Amino acid sequence: MLSVVPLARPIHNRRIVKACKCECIRDVEISWYSIRVNAIQTEALTKRFGRVNALDGLDFCVPQGAVNALVGPNGAGKTTLIKILMNIFRASSGNASVLGVNSRKVSGKAFESIGYVSENQQLPGWMRVGSFLAYLRPFYPTWDNQLETQLVQSLDLPLDRKLKQLSRGMRMKAALASALAFRPKLIVLDEPFSGLDPMVRDELGKALLERAANSTVFLSSHDLAEIEDFATHIAYLDSGRFQVSEEMASLNARFREVALTFDVPAAVPPNLPANWHQTSASGSVVRFVDSAFNPESIRGEIAQRFGPVSDVTFSRVSLRAIFLVLAKGSRRPS
Repeated sequence: MLSVVPLARPIHNRRIVKACKCECIRDVEISWYSIRVNAIQTEALTKRFGRVNALDGLDFCVPQGAVNALVGPNGAGKTTLIKILMNIFRASSGNASVLGVNSRKVSGKAFESIGYVSENQQLPGWMRVGSFLAYLRPFYPTWDNQLETQLVQSLDLPLDRKLKQLSRGMRMKAALASALAFRPKLIVLDEPFSGLDPMVRDELGKALLERAANSTVFLSSHDLAEIEDFATHIAYLDSGRFQVSEEMASLNARFREVALTFDVPAAVPPNLPANWHQTSASGSVVRFVDSAFNPESIRGEIAQRFGPVSDVTFSRVSLRAIFLVLAKGSRRPS
């Protein structure tokens, strides 16, 4: 199913968005949705498949104007969450809302404000790219012909080629172009970069960032490098539960790799703080990752546990390294 929809009334371009506290502000609805609610909201959302909890009591929200990246290992529940939001799956319990409307009512006219592209997007292979875009135009009253032309040019889409003749990367470009041409209020993408070569991923990422300035974007992805460049918010899902859900700036600020240099060979003492991860000693150097970095207090904590230190350095941690810490920390003995 391809669901690509326009923005009824454009909102201001804003990419610095404060983290929400999972509290919707109910307001007068415009068309089918309210402009004063979180773009996405869940409350105790649970989805069971037999005895397995694919989603386990999620309380989560995405503020309007955010670019929220949903990440996590395979089987974490990312696609299940997106399919509930898009009313493809029904939740076992709890609630989910999209632009202030219960996800169970997301259908028909709702997709005039939501653009949805899945990893295995089904497109009419017998249609040519140009005919495909022309077919979609009449369904959406705010389709932007000028923007469509810009997208076709920037993504180098061959209008005279049949969709079935295109590579997977080019088909994803066509799907994304058809979603962005509507200027949707909410864009939902499920693994848009999966299996694509670096150049195509870069082109898709740039198109998404440049053309979705007036939309909220919610995407799942394994490509942490691409996400790190443009996400304003991050959510890490593992075994149906969120381990992290916060602003990207906050996440980057609280993680640091710490290196301690001593005058003599060093050892790791017991009972270190729970927020010190992956502690290791090699010769006269001890390293660890601090997930609650506080520049005002950490030197005192280091002195208390290690005594005199010759040198201390703090380094920023990549998003990949952060999630390796989170993934290892979430593992529990069976």
